[in-house]
Amino acid sequence: MRKESEFASKTVTIKSGTFKNRQYLVEDWVENVMGKSWMDCNGNPACLKYAMRAGLNDNLPSDNEVLYGKIGILGELIHISEIEVEVKDRHVSS
Repeated sequence: MRKESEFASKTVTIKSGTFKNRQYLVEDWVENVMGKSWMDCNGNPACLKYAMRAGLNDNLPSDNEVLYGKIGILGELIHISEIEVEVKDRHVSS
């Protein structure tokens, strides 16, 4: 298990890949949800779909920076590099 994702329970926008511009409700890191790496989830439909998408279509890194969440009612795995991260203004005092 790892520390909960900063995006857990938040809705983010996917910025690239197959699901570009879709809203994604993040549950947490895949390994926190499934108890193991997405690469070790043999037979899990969401993991199989991600593996095919990562290697064939969207050219994603093969690491564990992968989130589990929902697009509509379907569970999907999304690599952290695919989500849009909102950068908040930082005020610097002099």
